[in-house]
Amino acid sequence: MIETIQNNVLPPVYEQDPVLEIDDFCVEYRAEKTVQAVKHVNLKLGRGEVLGLAGESGCGKSTLAYGVNRLLKPPAVVTSGRVVFNSREGYPIDVRALEGEDLRMFRWEKISMVFQGAMNSLNPVKKIKDQLGDVFTTHRPDMSKKERLDKCGELLERVGVDRNRLNAYPHELSGGMRQRVMIAMAMALDPQVMIMDEPTTALDVVVQREILREITRLKDEFGFAVIFITHDLPLLLEISDRIAVMRKGEVVEMNNAMELYTHPQNEYTAKLLDSFPSLTGDRGSFIRTGSEDLAMGTSPFATKE
Repeated sequence: MIETIQNNVLPPVYEQDPVLEIDDFCVEYRAEKTVQAVKHVNLKLGRGEVLGLAGESGCGKSTLAYGVNRLLKPPAVVTSGRVVFNSREGYPIDVRALEGEDLRMFRWEKISMVFQGAMNSLNPVKKIKDQLGDVFTTHRPDMSKKERLDKCGELLERVGVDRNRLNAYPHELSGGMRQRVMIAMAMALDPQVMIMDEPTTALDVVVQREILREITRLKDEFGFAVIFITHDLPLLLEISDRIAVMRKGEVVEMNNAMELYTHPQNEYTAKLLDSFPSLTGDRGSFIRTGSEDLAMGTSPFATKE
């Protein structure tokens, strides 16, 4: 007997099958003056989802990403919050509790990262094969040299680069190809989450779109989830399932990409959308919240008496 489901509306993937859960996450920079860089952020990332993280420079996007992946260094301090990674093997991992070898193995195997300015992160005096191979030397020490080389060639082909480029040096590759190499490196250990911090910065528009298509293809093929960080909101609208907008360390709005574009609920989101030039209309008014906030004393970076 077949039962009829009265309500066949399934919960969204980030509720039904979250791979990463971030609760009440706070980060401070403790120097001469304490700065609250990330304030009580709550996010869920669904398995296979692309979550865009938008906001102007200095709003806390990268600090949040580094904090989630346990990459922050002093004077940055995580003051509160919970980060839980739900492994595909079926068990939760308390990321903030990881130490030593467990933390080292967690990075790149569970969550990997394409860093901001990644095109300049490659060692200029080492061949591509050696830089990709370093990941396996560190995390897969039992692999033979031939196995490492074969795997490196496979990774390059995954991202649309000929394996003959393994013997090239970074300066022999275009900007787009270097970015693809960095994405290949982040994919090396088959992570379930990839954090991409401004992965298309300094690339021309055509190459940006090629990289976006490549990321989407790889995500669909291998099933990893993506946190895509950029100040370029129109770019996020192309690739993201949902978008979270940050301002002064807080998430001020979060919605699916189309709904956020057509019906922004927060005034700052609307201004952010209006700040980008239209192909057919007038250029919007670019946001300059920094100077206003400093004058009003509302910026987290304002000097306190």
